[in-house]
Amino acid sequence: MKYGSVIIEKKEYVFLKRILNISGYAADFEIQKSFKRLNEELKTAIIVDEEDMPEDVVRFNSRVLISSVSGWKREFQIVSPALKDVKANKISILTIMGAALFGYAQEDTVEWDFPSGKNLLKIEKVTQDKNEHNLEMVK
Repeated sequence: MKYGSVIIEKKEYVFLKRILNISGYAADFEIQKSFKRLNEELKTAIIVDEEDMPEDVVRFNSRVLISSVSGWKREFQIVSPALKDVKANKISILTIMGAALFGYAQEDTVEWDFPSGKNLLKIEKVTQDKNEHNLEMVK
């Protein structure tokens, strides 16, 4: 892990904890397991102010290119649940993939449990749009 722990911007951390608490009762076992792991990672996360947030960390509205050891590559944007749009490649933080990548950095490799089993993902590229990190847009 590039920074030794997941890194989350302070306001996004508060927002994420709030939506995880509301969504913690998901009926799907795999999603519950993913939320539990994300909550565990939040306990040791490095919480920073906006101006100290590294550019290469996956956060709300980041565009992420990932690859799998099985050979596929995908690009999408991690968004709040209200902004998800699968056709536009916008996935919610409350999906297993969104939870798996949040707070990790470009070049990190993440091992996460998916319904198909454990998968090893490499974060190839993280792109930020400064205008999109306004929390008003992710409420």
